[in-house]
Amino acid sequence: MKTRLTALLCLCLLLPAAGAQQLKLRILETTDLHMHLLGWDYYQDKPAEEFGLDRTATLIKAARAEVRNHLLFDNGDLLQGNPLGDYMAKVKPPQPGQVHPAYKVMNALGYDAANVGNHEFNYGLPFLRQSLLGAAFPYVNANIVVDDGGGEAGAAAAKNVFTPYVILERRFTDEAGAPHKLKIGVIGFVPPQVMMWDRQHLQGRVRALDIPSTARKLVPRIKAEGADVVVVIAHSGFERGETLFFAENTVARLAEVPGVNAVLFGHSHGEFPGRFFSGHAKVNLAAGTINGVPATMPGFWGSHLGVIDLVLQREDSRWKAVEGRAALRPIHDRATRKALVAPDPAVAELIRAEHEGTLAYVRAEVARTTLPIQSYFAQVADDPSVQVVSNAQLAYARKALAGTPHAGLPLLSAAAPFKTGGRGGANYYTDIPAGPIAVRNVADLYVYPNTVKVVRLSGAQVREWLEMAAGAFNRIDPAGAAEQNLINSGFPSYNFDTLDGVSYRIDVTQPARYERSGKLVAAAARRIVDLRHDGKPVADDAEFLVVTNNYRASGGGAFPGLDGSNIVLDAPDENREALLQYLREARTIDPAADGNWRLQPVPGVKLRFVSGAGGIAHLARYPQVRLVRDQGDGTALFELAP
Repeated sequence: MKTRLTALLCLCLLLPAAGAQQLKLRILETTDLHMHLLGWDYYQDKPAEEFGLDRTATLIKAARAEVRNHLLFDNGDLLQGNPLGDYMAKVKPPQPGQVHPAYKVMNALGYDAANVGNHEFNYGLPFLRQSLLGAAFPYVNANIVVDDGGGEAGAAAAKNVFTPYVILERRFTDEAGAPHKLKIGVIGFVPPQVMMWDRQHLQGRVRALDIPSTARKLVPRIKAEGADVVVVIAHSGFERGETLFFAENTVARLAEVPGVNAVLFGHSHGEFPGRFFSGHAKVNLAAGTINGVPATMPGFWGSHLGVIDLVLQREDSRWKAVEGRAALRPIHDRATRKALVAPDPAVAELIRAEHEGTLAYVRAEVARTTLPIQSYFAQVADDPSVQVVSNAQLAYARKALAGTPHAGLPLLSAAAPFKTGGRGGANYYTDIPAGPIAVRNVADLYVYPNTVKVVRLSGAQVREWLEMAAGAFNRIDPAGAAEQNLINSGFPSYNFDTLDGVSYRIDVTQPARYERSGKLVAAAARRIVDLRHDGKPVADDAEFLVVTNNYRASGGGAFPGLDGSNIVLDAPDENREALLQYLREARTIDPAADGNWRLQPVPGVKLRFVSGAGGIAHLARYPQVRLVRDQGDGTALFELAP
């Protein structure tokens, strides 16, 4: 009996001490906001409930109120992505002493640190540096360094362009109510592919390092400098399979780096924890962990708030993370299509002037269209929303090339549909009615601030370009089911380039010649059929000029033959500016597509695809498209007639 009483007394004495040495820390993440500070669709010029940092702000405040200790981080792709971003970069950029509206909001919300995303570089380094001056919190990035000509061999001595990591010191409260000083190390990364995507802004100025190898070098240093917790903010997605050196998506490898306690990721606009990742090795969706490390990727445009809860234990005078869980909190219910939280009105008040300035800018008329311009069927048929961009690019390039040695070569134009639903949601389509075309519609037709480039290619290279783009479709089995899914949902629509100036058909009964990474996987396969220029078959040794954008010309999308080495016109103007000039000069346009490409029918098979339900109103112009059913969630199922 005495022994039992002694043991019980010891246990009672130990419990308070153990409790006093436990501390809980909540980490909150936003990512890929793309200047959606408000729930406002500038393209449609109306409010939206599906996105907006003003609603995420409500979630942030609620999540903070639930706990004693919390930190808030952003994971980049903040400054570009909608007309408000363009207005601040091109029309009314922040002057010395002025604060960019994104930082007006984020400063008020009390962010603790942030990471640089790849789209932060879209407007150039001077704009980025000026904008970052307005942030009242530190920015981190460890893998962009000054280009000193030393190459990868000089990486150890390379000077970082940004602060590679910070160690935040905070006074937090343990579970017994006692205060403690905690050191939180925060390190950031961006895809090395920024060197291709924004080559004109970065080449010769900076260079990129591999993400995992940089993390393995610096995380031990952060721990050695006293960090109790290490948070990795990676503007990078979750890779599948083996990861190559300089990979774009590296989160699984980052979760394997010793000493990492939490991973905040983004870039690919996905949701983690989420069922899409259920088949990945080392993922525990119930706990929200990768390799045992809690992680979040909270969608995009403020659609979700990432929440990680860590439990820290005091061991040998240091705090150690002993448990962690992660979850997402949405602002909108997809099933009911209703908002789950109200916007924080303080956000709108903070940026009222910038919002109103953007509205005035985007509402200005530049031209008129005789017919609607929409993108509901841009992935299955030659389309007016893509055609008008191609026409504008051709007009710009003809002027720019006049009088040059290249002027006599055949000129083609590459353009892709940008707004085709997908990860952007059921309403993410271009839908411009007949009548006035405003500046906002120009940004609707060409979403990204790319610049015009012209490349010189052989006929064989033109064919391979189209073969790569044809990966947008699933392989259709002519002997298979009577209805088959046509569109490859894993292939981004912005990589579905169509080339104007040649004619061709796409045979989807053939396997895709290339996989998305650009790897040749079916050397004998040919989806591009009857490729012609001026009615004649295109010879492999023929020469062409193709007007495109900096992203594609510099290797974006891993298209064969495109690596920046064959650019013959390196124009400073944006593709969007070329489109704006074209519309202003035309005054009135007829946006009918010229039908230079089409999908080859598969006898006996109905080729089915999902698009926005708004496309139903435009079916009269697409006799080859039939409605199967309105799915009641903003989308509809369509099919191409066999």
